[in-house]
Amino acid sequence: MRKPGDRRGGSRSVAELVPLVGRKAFRRFGFVDSAVVARWPEIVGPDYARHSTPESLTFPHGKRSGGTLNLSASGSHALMIQHVAPQIIERVNRFFGYDAIVRIAIRQGMVAAAQTAGTTVQTPGEVPEDIAGSLKTIADQGLRQSLEDLARQMGATKGPPVIR
Repeated sequence: MRKPGDRRGGSRSVAELVPLVGRKAFRRFGFVDSAVVARWPEIVGPDYARHSTPESLTFPHGKRSGGTLNLSASGSHALMIQHVAPQIIERVNRFFGYDAIVRIAIRQGMVAAAQTAGTTVQTPGEVPEDIAGSLKTIADQGLRQSLEDLARQMGATKGPPVIR
């Protein structure tokens, strides 16, 4: 049995590596779990997610409860988000499984276009033929589709990724 962090004995799956890479970036912005950002439309519903984005989650020093969720809300929708804050708090706490947040701080600003749960994002570009040919051998349809989407997205980008 391989121990976590052991580099001998073969390759590691992407699913094993991605949480390790993203965890540091999300913690920098106050998120203990990146799933809050990734599953925001699922947590609060597509209507609220369309007009709000979680920015950070702060807790009192040394605690993991009684926190404040900082949201960015688009223009006039900030008032609507303020009125439904108790519902959002309840939904986020239900997601965590305990009373993680007690307060929401709302800032007016730009909101990224949210993907509603159960929908797919249309990606620009085409999958190069050499990659498409190699992907046809993958038996798992979900994995094959995910890799095709990744290839389309990578093909549509210009230049190296920008890290801010």
